[in-house]
Amino acid sequence: MGLNAKSFHGLVKLAVEHHASDIHLRQDESPSFRINGEITNIKSKELTREDLESLYKVIGLNNSKTQESDGSYDITGICRLRYNTFSFLGKLGCVLRIIKYEIPNFESLKLPGHFSDLTLKKSGITLVTGPTGSGKSSTLASIINHINNHHGKHIISLEDPVEFVHPMIKSKISQREIGVDSESFNLALKSALRQDPDIILIGEMRDCETVEIALKAAETGHHIFSTLHTSDAVSTINRLISMFPSEVQENLKDRLSESLNAVICQKLVPSINRKKIYPVHEVMLNGPGIKECILGKEPLTRIHQIIHESGKNYSSKNSLSSISLDQSLVRLYNSSKITKDSVIENSRNPNDIEKEIFFE
Repeated sequence: MGLNAKSFHGLVKLAVEHHASDIHLRQDESPSFRINGEITNIKSKELTREDLESLYKVIGLNNSKTQESDGSYDITGICRLRYNTFSFLGKLGCVLRIIKYEIPNFESLKLPGHFSDLTLKKSGITLVTGPTGSGKSSTLASIINHINNHHGKHIISLEDPVEFVHPMIKSKISQREIGVDSESFNLALKSALRQDPDIILIGEMRDCETVEIALKAAETGHHIFSTLHTSDAVSTINRLISMFPSEVQENLKDRLSESLNAVICQKLVPSINRKKIYPVHEVMLNGPGIKECILGKEPLTRIHQIIHESGKNYSSKNSLSSISLDQSLVRLYNSSKITKDSVIENSRNPNDIEKEIFFE
């Protein structure tokens, strides 16, 4: 009979009730949910090939697109879904990311309130980075939500696919889905510059052409928000520079040193009882020392030291400042929110941080 709309919607509702972030559906296996970072199998029959083929019809795919396909699907009253279909060993699979209708804010995501400082710049580039599943899209959505609630701006988002759908509050928000509203990120980004934007959100910095257009937009008075799959500020800057041919990299460094506002690197860490997830961040705010490193006047790796020195004076009561990932981990540990094992497991310098927390 296959997996029909009613049974599929019921499965998604169950996942939402159990606070799952993702649903994994694979041929010849029972469905599973990702809950607080862990994959959990649910008590259900194994899915057949017919089940997966029926699911593809429910979410609007035809047979020619089932091998590898991205898209979104809306279940009224429950949630939106971002999906990816794939095949493995001749079998069918689908992973669905649950996107709640409620737009996240800093408090609901347990983000520092002074992340609002990121919204005050009128131009430049602000990047949120981290591995897949680290909450980059949610963090960006909370930043856009803050702008929407406090400022009258024109915000254009270019996404593949659109995830959180923002209501109009104080800002005009034009959300454009790649493949539906525009053929590509690059075409959409070029077009966006002619639509009187204040802020442009780019789902991901995928190639040098996207970075080049984003830089031009930042240099002409627009604030660009985007993501990269990088683990820290140094690897982020390296990635951006390495996208370009060597003969233009010096010029790129000049432009990047002037246009880059901040790099926020994010990871998710389970709470002590593993019933919650806390974000931890490396925050790099651009400044004179950082600019010298980007320009090559100082080693790029010196950025780690600059961030660490700034983080010694970090306070949630002050304006946003740079802080290292390890300092963020220790702050969470000192607040009795995460375990020592989690600190060491996620630390960039586990030997050093182990001494710091075990001999405090």
